[in-house]
Amino acid sequence: MKQVGKNDSIKVHYKCTTDDGLVFSSKETEKPLQFIVGQGSLLQPIEDGVVGMKLNEKKKINIPRQQAYGEVQKELIQEIDKSLLPENVEVKEGLQLTSKQEDGSEMHFRVTKVMDNSVVIDGNHPLAGKDLEFEIELVEIL
Repeated sequence: MKQVGKNDSIKVHYKCTTDDGLVFSSKETEKPLQFIVGQGSLLQPIEDGVVGMKLNEKKKINIPRQQAYGEVQKELIQEIDKSLLPENVEVKEGLQLTSKQEDGSEMHFRVTKVMDNSVVIDGNHPLAGKDLEFEIELVEIL
């Protein structure tokens, strides 16, 4: 039976759970996720973990926060004045913002707290500071 190798295009069903029990993504009832192994489109431990899997095989892959989205970086959490935000935007918790940097790159933030005259924004990935567990089922090798 064929096994997954680097550069294979595969389809998987997956479910990911954080170390605090939050299921942040699940494809068990939707269309499977398709990707090419070794192309860097997913976290490295996932791409490494599927190598050698056989059709219909299931596997758990545990990814410590250091290999996932890292620790929470406190310097990426800031309180800013609401006047710095676009006027036509309804400011609420969870709002995603993008800021252009001087070098032309973009930085993404989400609003985590709204106060009378200011907001707290967080530039960390929402899964920063969390260990992850992926349950993967290989459903197709293309």
